[in-house]
Amino acid sequence: MHSKLVTLEEAAALVTNGASVSVGGFTSQRHPTALLRTLVRRGVKELLLYCHSAGSDLDLLIGAGCVKRLEGAYLADGVFSPIAPNWRRFVEGGRIEFEDYSNASMMARFAAGAMGLPFFPTKSLLGTDLLEKEGLASEVRRNDPRAASRKAATMTCPFTGEKVALVPAVRTDFCLLHVQKASAKGLLRIEGQEFLDVQQALAAKTVIATCEELLDDEELRRDPERNRIPPFVVQAVAHVPWGGHPHSVHNYYDYDPEHLTLFARAARSDDSFRAYLDRFVFGTPTHEAYLDEVGGEGKQHLLRARSGLGYNPELKRKSTEI
Repeated sequence: MHSKLVTLEEAAALVTNGASVSVGGFTSQRHPTALLRTLVRRGVKELLLYCHSAGSDLDLLIGAGCVKRLEGAYLADGVFSPIAPNWRRFVEGGRIEFEDYSNASMMARFAAGAMGLPFFPTKSLLGTDLLEKEGLASEVRRNDPRAASRKAATMTCPFTGEKVALVPAVRTDFCLLHVQKASAKGLLRIEGQEFLDVQQALAAKTVIATCEELLDDEELRRDPERNRIPPFVVQAVAHVPWGGHPHSVHNYYDYDPEHLTLFARAARSDDSFRAYLDRFVFGTPTHEAYLDEVGGEGKQHLLRARSGLGYNPELKRKSTEI
């Protein structure tokens, strides 16, 4: 199998305007943020995003004007931003299309896409108004073949007689991941919680991964059961240490409370977020320049995970004043 190793810039260049995209990780954990910043610098537009439990990763893309539509459950960075600020402003202002699902029903949608099914049954939406309230306009559903013809449907189970909700499968053009270890041939290993990364990867036409460590296939194959995303679905791998900052990467580094607070405050308005982008995205043309801007080796020492724990137990985790 040939090498799939690319630079961060080459990886970002694969994602085209108008593509449908899912991003790995969970709220403030293990997102391919360096790759997303590179997408913003490239000026990608009109993205269709799908998520279950995203955070400031997708909020970065929204605030930078890269997103046309988002279908998902919620975006939050815990105590730093219980509701992602850009997402909230853009939805309330009618600046992006948004379809609201529960967390479990989005998981079901990705599972359907991963298994090649057209839909998946769930009880998650029952008893809520999510079944009746649709976010996408009827003309969007008629004119955009990538929009589901219906948000959801209900049926009576032919085996039990119970009522179930049916949600449409998610199949994306790209799944963007950040993993702990990878090989140049596309073998990926996630350490700690996988969240929904495996299902998102299998529901995508193309997987692009950034990694903390680049290892030989031979070393990764010594524990094959830990390599849950097959290399044949991976198109590109970029070696990007600290590529998840300001989010945490289990066994490598914790999330950055200072920067997540800074992001949340900046995302309260267009003007302050533009200043954030000018400083941390457009003002840092390389990943190395970004790491220097957020504190360099001193910040990395504070965030580095303690051996045997996967995180830093001494880190002050509450929101800090900037």
